[in-house]
Amino acid sequence: MAVWIQAQQLQGDALHQMQSLYGQHFPIEVRHYLSQWIEGQLWDAIDLENPQEEFKAKRMLEGLIQELQNKAEHQVGEDGFLLKIKLGHYASQLKSTYDRCPLELVRCIKHILYTEQRLVREATNSSSPVGSMMDSMSHKYQQINQAFEELRLLTQDTENDLRKLQHNQEYFIIQYQESLRIQAQLSSLASLPPADRQLREPALLSKRATVEAWLTREANTLQKYRLDLAEKHQKTLQLLRKQQTVILEDELLQWKRRQQLAGNGAPPEGGLDILQSWCEKLAETTWLNRQQIRRAEHLRQQLPIPGPIEELLNDLNSTVTDIISALVTSTFIIEKQPPQVLKTQTKFVATVRLLVGGKLNVHMNPPQVKATIISEQQAKALLKNESTRNDSSGEILNNNCVMEYHQTTGTLSAHFRNMSLKRIKRSDRRGAESVTEEKFTILFESQFSVAGNELVFQVKTLSLPVVVIVHGSQDNNATATVLWDNAFAEPGRVPFLVPDKVLWPQLCEALNMKYKAEVQSKRGLSDENLMFLATKAFSSNPESDCRNMTMTWSQFNRESLPNRNFTFWQWFDGVMELTKKHLKPHWNDGAILGFVNKQQAQDMLLSKPNGTFLLRFSDSEIGGITIAWVAENPNKAGERMVWNLMPYTTKDFSIRSLADRISDLNHLLFLYPDRPKDDVFAKYYTPPLSKAVDGYVKPQIKQVVPEFATANHDPASGNPTYMDHGASPAPLSHPHSYAIYPPMSDSMLDGEGEFDLDDTMDVARHVEELLRRPMDSQWSGPQS
Repeated sequence: MAVWIQAQQLQGDALHQMQSLYGQHFPIEVRHYLSQWIEGQLWDAIDLENPQEEFKAKRMLEGLIQELQNKAEHQVGEDGFLLKIKLGHYASQLKSTYDRCPLELVRCIKHILYTEQRLVREATNSSSPVGSMMDSMSHKYQQINQAFEELRLLTQDTENDLRKLQHNQEYFIIQYQESLRIQAQLSSLASLPPADRQLREPALLSKRATVEAWLTREANTLQKYRLDLAEKHQKTLQLLRKQQTVILEDELLQWKRRQQLAGNGAPPEGGLDILQSWCEKLAETTWLNRQQIRRAEHLRQQLPIPGPIEELLNDLNSTVTDIISALVTSTFIIEKQPPQVLKTQTKFVATVRLLVGGKLNVHMNPPQVKATIISEQQAKALLKNESTRNDSSGEILNNNCVMEYHQTTGTLSAHFRNMSLKRIKRSDRRGAESVTEEKFTILFESQFSVAGNELVFQVKTLSLPVVVIVHGSQDNNATATVLWDNAFAEPGRVPFLVPDKVLWPQLCEALNMKYKAEVQSKRGLSDENLMFLATKAFSSNPESDCRNMTMTWSQFNRESLPNRNFTFWQWFDGVMELTKKHLKPHWNDGAILGFVNKQQAQDMLLSKPNGTFLLRFSDSEIGGITIAWVAENPNKAGERMVWNLMPYTTKDFSIRSLADRISDLNHLLFLYPDRPKDDVFAKYYTPPLSKAVDGYVKPQIKQVVPEFATANHDPASGNPTYMDHGASPAPLSHPHSYAIYPPMSDSMLDGEGEFDLDDTMDVARHVEELLRRPMDSQWSGPQS
């Protein structure tokens, strides 16, 4: 409700803009009386591009109608009676309007709320938490709005001058007709007797001289008016070009850059509503000036007066047409990009939009948009206006879509909902380049008719680079190509050139952005984490200054790390995947240090009491995390050492969660530096299993580290438990072997203290198999 309260305080143009949001499609009374309910709904949770979301939208519509009906029923008194009828009418009206298209209601309300929030934000930017940024934006918006006001005044001035010119020209033509009439009278005097001619001729000659003198003087005046008007139009068009440059080459390009960075996890690029409003003002002002110039041309044709005006008008007409052409072609944009890692035979979506479609009435003859996939070389040729023979690099199914005009939001867009890449034609690759480094793009093209086919524009726009894969195993390397391109692409580049090497801090920014987005966490990569990554990337001393170091694409995702069979990116991507799928809550809690190597972990843990442990990402395995803990050395009394479990992977956590595994290991007592493990992980433990049902006992998998556990009888439960022996300085003895365990004469920890998880899982599976056997054969043994 806070937004509506603030929206009611708007004044001037902002209040007018807010009021213009409402009408028959959504009455302002509904917004007023249901403001709290409307602002309490999760409108952004509904994806307008997904037809399957229509069920959610339908429920929203039903909820809105129910709230209106409830509000109507509670009205009392004379005024309440009228309001009751009005609200009931609105409920019926909204149901009739949106019952068959509930997603349009969601689109309408999202547009209203976004615009209201923007107007309120602009009006109160100084009190915003990001005040300085908002001040800067407000100043920029103020400059743009001031330029539009200047253009409005100039256009109004030339309109007044044009009317004055037209009036004066009409009067000139009347006087010219009068001069012709006088000349005709003089010519007719020749047939009169000389006396009559001498009587009448002097007056007519005097009148003719007066009129001709006036016509000569007025012709010069008209010519001056025409030249002055042309000069004013030149000034207006210069300002229009400048304003269009600011909006299209600054604001719209910045939006496109934000859209590209959003592909790496940056905040969403923001709505297009304000950009569309500016582009529509440009279109409206440009079109008004074009009409004025054409009217001036018509006046010149009606009354040709020798002079430079004809050439001036031709130049003005050419200039204004160029401005409109640039505006239409530049505002044909991709609102929702296709996926940048595109798998063949997989459905995908995209949305294109014309920001000036409503103002130029393009929707009166709905255009069709065609999508084609082309190669990097074809994209280069296209931008150079070279012929590509209409070639494509593949076949896209369902690649044609008609643009639709949405009355409620004033947007003209085409929503491709069911495209699929059937096949791809690859080019010859260079050197070490793999298929996951080859870039394509989706070309969207259409034809727009303006002013009843008076102007026809061929429009084209290219998507962000797309990497085509045929198997999920290629996704990792394809994502690396996309990440590098999104992060380091420069404005106005030749498709799709990117630097081969970048400064390490630039790459850190991109990695941090991607990590937070993938893990969906506000906790990003700390300076210590980034120093660890630098050590991994450059195999350098972590104390060295990496700020001026550069990393090449080959180092990033072509060359394997030293003594490893995977690249830097493949290792980092594995960490993200593991964290995203299984470790997100623990990362958000700060329970995972993660980016720590084995030596650092040892140094950190040896200063802590026995049983202290930490979680770090595996150096040797993609997408692995290990537990390191400090305990007594079983082979040397009084000596302490750090142990490391074999890394866990996604496969392991699909069997048993990290929290449950930590709970199983009783020798783990404190999460580094000194937090009791139950304080950190207990809320994630799986609840205990229920008791036996119908005589069956459900088996349970438990994790055991034999060197740190012994089977003891717990009197409370009657079941064997595994107790911590980590604190004992004496050499560890093997626990008593129950019949269900195979003999274990060899340690399951390797020489470096790393635990073989596969062997442990074999034991667990053996236990599970035994528990499934009939009870008699399992425990009774042979009868004597």
